[in-house]
Amino acid sequence: MSDERVVFFRPFPFEAGQKITIEEGPRRGDWQVLDCSERKVKLRCPVTQREVEWDRFCYVVEERSHEPWPHRH
Repeated sequence: MSDERVVFFRPFPFEAGQKITIEEGPRRGDWQVLDCSERKVKLRCPVTQREVEWDRFCYVVEERSHEPWPHRH
């Protein structure tokens, strides 16, 4: 096992009522969180009122140097 630079991801803890902005990608834009479960998040565009339901997605939370890779679980 060697020490490597590793990027960690975890699901974002969405809450109904939150106003979010996704800065990049096909989902970019402003959204209001309508509902969320362990697997899905339902959002509404404040401009068009379009509602979508997507699988929950992750964000880069932190990047660490000198992490053992691969991890043992």
